[in-house]
Amino acid sequence: MNVWHLTKRFVGAATASPLTNAEREMIGAILMPSERRLFDRFGSADQRHALSVLHRFDASASTAPTEARRAALLHDIGKVESGLGTCLRVVAAIVGPRGGRLRRYHDHERIGVDLLVAAGSSELTIRLLRGEGDASLLAALREADEI
Repeated sequence: MNVWHLTKRFVGAATASPLTNAEREMIGAILMPSERRLFDRFGSADQRHALSVLHRFDASASTAPTEARRAALLHDIGKVESGLGTCLRVVAAIVGPRGGRLRRYHDHERIGVDLLVAAGSSELTIRLLRGEGDASLLAALREADEI
């Protein structure tokens, strides 16, 4: 991970504004109630990032089904289990998976899939977050998350 990328992530997280009511309503129309409860565990910075990923995903995969859009919103949901704030996430990116919380942060993709399976998410949502399935949707999701 390069310093510029870390700097952009840190500044974005530190300056993130809470979602507006309109944005919350839009997200509520996309997510199932059990997924929405998970999404609501995100802090403002993660919610803002998830929404940005969704917008970029929609721009490149405009005909994607709702279940794929859910994957865009929930791709980082496993990070809620690490309990790390912005500064410790930067540390985790630099030092790697040392210790329980840093390891959980680095293992957020697997943890997120487990959370979504427990929440009853669709097979398409889960497969995309496992990195499986439709190659064009996977590419659009990866591209949308690159900042």
